[in-house]
Amino acid sequence: MKHEIGNRTYLLADVEPLDPDGVRSVEVGTAVFFLGFLALLPFYGRLEENGEQWWLWTCLVGMGLGLLGLEVCRRRRRARQERAAAEPSAG
Repeated sequence: MKHEIGNRTYLLADVEPLDPDGVRSVEVGTAVFFLGFLALLPFYGRLEENGEQWWLWTCLVGMGLGLLGLEVCRRRRRARQERAAAEPSAG
């Protein structure tokens, strides 16, 4: 596929996305926040002394939002699969 913008021509490859519904991406991000929380937990006292305990709570909130996002992505995946199953097959 070609796109011409101004005096430039751009070629686009027909490539399928690796994770079209985002479930795997959100799972990885949520796991990273969880690991960050666990890694910072033993240093709570030092974080509190330096006024940086927000690092710990940022990881906790990131994990919580990731779990909510994971549910949204799973519902989207389910809806896409149901739509694909309901479409009449060509052939």
